[in-house]
Amino acid sequence: MAANELSAEELARYAWQLDVPGFGEAGQRRLKAATVLVSRVGGLGGIVAYQLAAAGVGHLILAHAGPIRVDDLNRQLLMTTAGVGQSRIESAARRLQELNPHVRVTGIEENINAGNVADLVGRADVVMDCAPLFAERFALNREVVRQRKPMVEAAMYELQAQLTTIVPGKTPCLACLYPEEPPAWRRRFPVLGAVPGMIGSLAALEAIKLLAGLGEPLLGRLLVADLRTVQFQTVSVERSANCEVCGGVPASSGRLTHRRQGRACATMKYGLFPLWLNQCNPGCNSSRAS
Repeated sequence: MAANELSAEELARYAWQLDVPGFGEAGQRRLKAATVLVSRVGGLGGIVAYQLAAAGVGHLILAHAGPIRVDDLNRQLLMTTAGVGQSRIESAARRLQELNPHVRVTGIEENINAGNVADLVGRADVVMDCAPLFAERFALNREVVRQRKPMVEAAMYELQAQLTTIVPGKTPCLACLYPEEPPAWRRRFPVLGAVPGMIGSLAALEAIKLLAGLGEPLLGRLLVADLRTVQFQTVSVERSANCEVCGGVPASSGRLTHRRQGRACATMKYGLFPLWLNQCNPGCNSSRAS
């Protein structure tokens, strides 16, 4: 059997999703043949990895250092109370293999850093950025731009979340949106566990769409969700010609086709969420999202 051929057990396991128009067995084979890197498998990345494993992505590479802490358990659903103090990566890999033994899981007990980012991105077809620290996000962003790899960028704070898909040469990169680390950002922040559950599932769906050629990913668009009021908004974002990371990358062929639903500043500076939609940098002429 060819590496991406589907066994009878896999056809039975994925039967419901095989009926999705535009997906089918061809889409499932593309997932099986794919490798996805997930940076951090906490509240956000754990849900991403769980959904990708359930969907049948063939190989997941998980990068996350450190042991499970008791204060992880309100949101990190791949962890268990019995595992507190033990390896987070080992717990995540075990839970994913229990869910779907057809998926190969490689656990890296390191966070993304300058020494490992090139190798890890180089192994992947799609990168999932779920890290809480901007140093890791910026390192991933620089490397996916250098290697021309697509990256799904997801984040959350309190009851708010955002999501976009980065394709170098076609969309803004993370540095177009955040040229520098927001000065008020801190590692520990308030969040209810259902928030990363929601945006993590949407992020996983973005990766599935990219890999299977299904639907329209969030290219050149940023989804912003305010779950306190249950309001969702999609705004258009554009590449910054002065971006130090992707400014020199030539535009790729093919026009982005989507309906514009407002416009966001491509030089956002403050924080991660709706606050910055009204906080453009001085001299920016972009209109705010409605």
